[in-house]
Amino acid sequence: MKNWKSFYNWHPNPPFYYGWLALFIAGLGAFVATGIAQTVFGGIQDFIVEDMDWDRKTIALAATLGTWSSGIVAISIGRMIDKFGPRLIMPLAALIVGIGSIYLANIKTIWGFFIIYIIIRAIAGPSLQNLIPRTIAVNFFSRQRNLAMGITTFNRIFGESINLQIITTLASKYSWRFAYRSLGFITIPLCIPIFMIIRQKPEDIGQFPDGDKEISEAKKINNQNEQILTFKQILQIRSFWFILLGEFIAGVSTTMLLFQIVPFLTDGGLSQQRAAIALTVGNLLGGISVPIWGYLTDKFTTKRIAALILSMAVIPTILISQLNIESWGFILSIIWTTITGSILVLGSMMYGTVFSRKSYGSVAGLTGPSRTAAVGLGPTLGAYIISFTKTYQPIFWGSAIGYLVAIVFFTIVNSKNTEK
Repeated sequence: MKNWKSFYNWHPNPPFYYGWLALFIAGLGAFVATGIAQTVFGGIQDFIVEDMDWDRKTIALAATLGTWSSGIVAISIGRMIDKFGPRLIMPLAALIVGIGSIYLANIKTIWGFFIIYIIIRAIAGPSLQNLIPRTIAVNFFSRQRNLAMGITTFNRIFGESINLQIITTLASKYSWRFAYRSLGFITIPLCIPIFMIIRQKPEDIGQFPDGDKEISEAKKINNQNEQILTFKQILQIRSFWFILLGEFIAGVSTTMLLFQIVPFLTDGGLSQQRAAIALTVGNLLGGISVPIWGYLTDKFTTKRIAALILSMAVIPTILISQLNIESWGFILSIIWTTITGSILVLGSMMYGTVFSRKSYGSVAGLTGPSRTAAVGLGPTLGAYIISFTKTYQPIFWGSAIGYLVAIVFFTIVNSKNTEK
């Protein structure tokens, strides 16, 4: 029993703040989870369509249902994080994703494909990719909170970009089944370092947020007085709803285009490989920019930066639909994905300015259905609009308008709201 307790309590002692190590390990979890994320799925959908003799709408529907399921699961996971911490949830999720990816590679029927994909997507999304990593960032950081959140988003985007290239390459050379089987065997061993290193908060290892040597008495009292809000209390705060609406509209606007960007480019004359490269480069640049935006929101206000990013996204959204794809599609798609890479984390950053770290997991979990409904709705909505109108134009103009509407909701948020 004593040896087990020593093993359970052991943690490394890096020469730097432990929070940075926690973000790195969370990034490993995000890496494997993004192998089944929408961006990667959208980029390799044609390989699955060709092998299974389906159409693109079928793959888009699977992505939508998987994403929506992750939103429903997020409600429970968010509450569990605030109460029990992420240490057991994350390695268990990695194990499920690893085994599920191997099973997915062997599926022959459409129902089997849907069931397995929805299960692993529902678990991977909140546990490894979004909710838990962001909660870790909120719990371990205060003054550098948005920078830390930006890093978690970079981890996700970096994982999507690298996985898109790896899985595309493996699917081209062997098959999409071989690619996901390989992903599964890589994922399972990562359960061990995740379990050994991840903690709920810096106080668990005798440290303070941001690596501070000490905190003021006023902050200590404030931390002691913090409570985990009930869902009813959260829903009574108006800014919660403004952020929710802005995040939903911006999410639909972004994912509607993101899932269709590779088919749009290939239908316009670019090769599959070149289109995938454009998406990869844009994602990587977008991921690199997110921590920078996070740093700026720590210095200025989150809603000002949010309005700036959304305004900048409108221009390439319109241009890429109007200019010649073979001449301008490659560079404009890179610019668009670079700018929009941070849009899906803006709501999370704004919630961090309104709610304390003890309630953040509950808030993030409660918003999970709305967030994932938006992310899941985008691909299917875009696919059906394109199928009905026989053109990509409506989804580009719809997204541009959506960004402008989201600016309005984010601007009226009162970031000085308290939980009291």
